[in-house]
Amino acid sequence: MENVIEAYTGVTTQGKKSRTPAKLDMWLTGTGVFLALFMMGHMLFVSTILLGKDVMYKVTKLFELEFLFEGGIPAIVSVLVFAISAIFIIHAILGVRKFPISYKSYLKINEHSKMMKHSDTSMWMFQWISGLVMMFAAMIHLFIMFTQPQNIGPFASAYRVVENHMWLLYIVLLICVEIHGSVGLYRAAMKWGWFDGENPKETRAKLLKVKKILSFVFLTLGVVTLLAYIKIGLENDIAPGQKYKPEVTSLHTIEK
Repeated sequence: MENVIEAYTGVTTQGKKSRTPAKLDMWLTGTGVFLALFMMGHMLFVSTILLGKDVMYKVTKLFELEFLFEGGIPAIVSVLVFAISAIFIIHAILGVRKFPISYKSYLKINEHSKMMKHSDTSMWMFQWISGLVMMFAAMIHLFIMFTQPQNIGPFASAYRVVENHMWLLYIVLLICVEIHGSVGLYRAAMKWGWFDGENPKETRAKLLKVKKILSFVFLTLGVVTLLAYIKIGLENDIAPGQKYKPEVTSLHTIEK
C-alpha cells in the first residue's frame, strides 16, 4: 500500500518526498521510446509489400532466420512478439498512473485543456485516450501474431486483412499507434530536456515540427501499405492458410 501511495503522490507515509514517481516516469519513458522506435521499424517492415510481394516474402523469411535454418522457423517470431507484448504491458501499467481516475477528473482536465488552448496539453489528452484504445486493440493484434506466426506474408497477411476484416482493427491501430508514438517521443524529449540547447523555446518549435512530419509520413505510409494488402487480397483468390510462393523460395537458393 505504501508503494502505491508513493507512486501516485510522490510522498511516503512518513511525509517525506519519494523518488518512486520519478523512477516510474523514467521506466515509462524508456519503454515508450523503445516501443515507438519499434513501431517505426515495424511499419517499415510491413511496408516492404510496396516494393513487391517477393521483397516482403524475403524480409519475412529473414525474421524467421531462414539464412540459418532451411525454411525458417516461424516460432522465432512468436518469441519476439512475446517480448514486445511484455514491454507493452509494462508500459501500459506505468501509463495507467497518468489516466484520470474518474469521469469527473476527466471533465476537469478537459475543461482545463480548452481553457488553456495549449497544444501540449491537447496532445497529452490524446496520449491517454489512444493509450486506452491500444490496451485492447493492440493486444488483439499481438495475440494473433503470437499464435499464428506462420501466417505472415504477402498472401497470409492480405487474407487476414480482407477475408478476416482485420482492416477495421488496423485502421484504428494505425491512427492510435503512429500518432501516440510520435507524440510520445516529442513529449519525452520536452520533459527530459534531451535537446534543449541554448534556446528551449526554439527547440520546442523544431521538435513539434518533427513530430508533425513523423505523424504525416508514417500515417501516409500506413494507409498506402494497408491499401496494398487490400488490393492483393481482392485480386487473388487466396485460400485460408495459403502461402505465397515466389520464383526463388529460399534464401539458401539465392546464396547458391
